[in-house]
Amino acid sequence: AAAPGHLLIKQAIDYAGSLLLLIVLAPLLGLVAFAVGLTSRGPIVFVQRRAGLNGQPFVLYKFRSMYSGAESRQGELAPQNEMKGPVFKLADDPRVTGVGRFLRRHSLDELPQLWNVLRGEMSLVGPRPLPLEEVARFADDAHRRRLSVKPGLTCLWQISGRNDIADFDDWVRLDLDYIDQWSLWLDFKILLATIPVALLGRGGR
Repeated sequence: AAAPGHLLIKQAIDYAGSLLLLIVLAPLLGLVAFAVGLTSRGPIVFVQRRAGLNGQPFVLYKFRSMYSGAESRQGELAPQNEMKGPVFKLADDPRVTGVGRFLRRHSLDELPQLWNVLRGEMSLVGPRPLPLEEVARFADDAHRRRLSVKPGLTCLWQISGRNDIADFDDWVRLDLDYIDQWSLWLDFKILLATIPVALLGRGGR
């Protein structure tokens, strides 16, 4: 088990890091908000209930990358799901806006989650939080174990060619590797590796 002191340091880094990034990135956040609002109708920030620590629901914030009302179309796109398991992923999702595609490629749509980190609902590093309805479909104890730590802004899956991972079990394996091997040094390495992934556009689609 992780040393309590190390967990306290991780929490302190989360609070200080998210506050600092929100201040430093404020101009970028404003620019992205302007671009989202200018290019498509609907709210600038998308909110969705996700499963947090121990599956507790919380409200996650993202810049909207899809056309308004996109959630209601997921049912019709379900047969095209490219991720094996309880999670929905579609590379060329027709619901994604032009600006949204750029934001996803560089993970800019995730920046409002710095607010979730500051609120203590997320960590800078940890398994990505999933929608409640996807978590409700978990049928494996290994899948549930990824809920044993706070969800994060970035993770091993994020930096390990996530677009090439087509089986949720492989995604979970990376999350459990992170949980089992966790250290402050591992968090630092993941945060460092996230920067080129985002800058070079190897993020989500």
